[in-house]
Amino acid sequence: MQTSNFGRNRRPALKGALKALLALLILALGGVASPAAAWWQKDWAYRKAVTIDTTATGVNVSGPIGRTVVLVRLHSGNFTFTDALDNGADIRFVDTDDKTPLAYHVESYDSKNGVATVWVSLPVLNGGEKKQIWLYFGNKTAPVGEDVKGTFDPDYTLVYHFSEGPGQPTEDKTANGNTAANAPAGSEDSAIIGHGGHFVGQGGVTVNDNPSLAMTPGAPFTFTAWVKPDNLGGDQQLFSRGGMVIGVNAGVPYVAVGSGRAQATAPVKQGDWTHLGVVADGTTLKIYVNGIEAGAVSVALPAIAGPITLGSTLVGSLDEVRLSKTARPAAMLLAMANAEGPSTKLVGVSDTAEKQGNGGGVLYFIVSKLEPIDAGVIGLCMILLTMAVTLMVNKIRYLNAAAKGNGLFFNRFNAMHENLVPLDQAEGISPEEAAFIKKSSPIARLYEMGIAELDVRRKSAATRPLSGEAVEAMRAAVDAVFVEENQKLDALMVILTIAISGGPFIGLLGTVIGVMTVFGGVAMAGDVNVNAIAPGIAAALLATIAGLACAIPALFGYNYLNGRISALADQMRVFIDRLITRLAEMQADAAYAREAAE
Repeated sequence: MQTSNFGRNRRPALKGALKALLALLILALGGVASPAAAWWQKDWAYRKAVTIDTTATGVNVSGPIGRTVVLVRLHSGNFTFTDALDNGADIRFVDTDDKTPLAYHVESYDSKNGVATVWVSLPVLNGGEKKQIWLYFGNKTAPVGEDVKGTFDPDYTLVYHFSEGPGQPTEDKTANGNTAANAPAGSEDSAIIGHGGHFVGQGGVTVNDNPSLAMTPGAPFTFTAWVKPDNLGGDQQLFSRGGMVIGVNAGVPYVAVGSGRAQATAPVKQGDWTHLGVVADGTTLKIYVNGIEAGAVSVALPAIAGPITLGSTLVGSLDEVRLSKTARPAAMLLAMANAEGPSTKLVGVSDTAEKQGNGGGVLYFIVSKLEPIDAGVIGLCMILLTMAVTLMVNKIRYLNAAAKGNGLFFNRFNAMHENLVPLDQAEGISPEEAAFIKKSSPIARLYEMGIAELDVRRKSAATRPLSGEAVEAMRAAVDAVFVEENQKLDALMVILTIAISGGPFIGLLGTVIGVMTVFGGVAMAGDVNVNAIAPGIAAALLATIAGLACAIPALFGYNYLNGRISALADQMRVFIDRLITRLAEMQADAAYAREAAE
């Protein structure tokens, strides 16, 4: 029977509202947290997101780059050295899938001063994409995991970091073993990346011939290096082998092969680091300055053999010299210049670390830094919020049921307006419907009280109209029910007012105490740095957020409920006047009818 569904049909709206609230909470947490990738290995306690950005917000490179090596710079602002081993042996890099380890090697790692440079091999990189990899650390028992020889792809024939100590031969970082026969004249401690080789214009660094360095006629070739000339005078050769020379003449970069020569349109700056690249693709020889093509000549490389000399007449410094037996794409040279230079637009390391087991994300990291006092304040605010939400849900359920019951009652009331009788006796109403209306409709309860009072008056004064005192007595009885209904509507609404007015102040108290605790701890430890201060302050601010999170929903809920309660109270007040008037008329009509009959 249709009327049997009254009790069940009032719940779908509430369930839909609760589902929507839960979805919003999930979205809010998802917006704060970082992507929920699986943890690579449980032995590593922390990880950070490392973003390689070749879009317009980063390097703005177009076209394929392929397998490449990127420089990741770590410092105390983006890496917590105290959470890793002192020598950095526990750091690992994992690909986007959070499963595939990436080859890498450390050029320099200084945990005391909080500075490190690491080279990471990316299997594939394209222009116009934003790629995310993971940096793991925090395994106190981890062995050294770097793979120096596997970092650079097989097309690299020689890679020099110049990171060796003074007087030590420059070591090749590829698997080819093309270590130099001698060392540069000196070492520059503040090179573009870690240490660099310093040259004084005499001799340079010699690399003996090796099958891996073979250059056949028309073969592709790439040379890249960072150079900082101490002066711009004369012809300073950076690379020379057979009939091929790469250098700067009066500060202008050039490459010469036999009769072919290409040079840049402008000189480099004295005392500044400049990235130079030379690419031969079999038909054209191009020169690049800071990743931008600056000159070209149509020529194919002849067969070139013999030893290689680096910086034979250079007065200045070299860093990151690389030779390849392939023509590297222009996109790679641009990415290389931007990743390794001062701007470092290509690679970004997240400022926050995720801790294993906390679900990842900034919010969970901050929660892990909460002081007990802040945790207590946040817990109190959450209890208050829970009470407020529970109250709002119950009030909305009550008001929805009341609105539905009132609607059903008025349908019956309008039909029996001429002859008001108790709902149980109304024509055409089922017992289930009558029971539901009495249970859910406040106005129906006012009506039942009015009818009951009229029956009392009929028994005591059946033959005469109601006096003014009797009408007021009936009104007083109905008003008593009205007061009871208003008390039901207003019951526990004080919880919302407490949440609105008290929540922000409770949260602010927790924040002030938390900040005071942080600064007090920093002062006692004598360690003033952002990594010591920021987590504690961020955690203290969570107390204020908790207070606002308690107050804001309560404020909106209070205004919404108060509006509906006021509207229902006005509806009941109007109905009381209408009911009492009609009951008095009915009693008067009945009395007059009896007198006429007699």
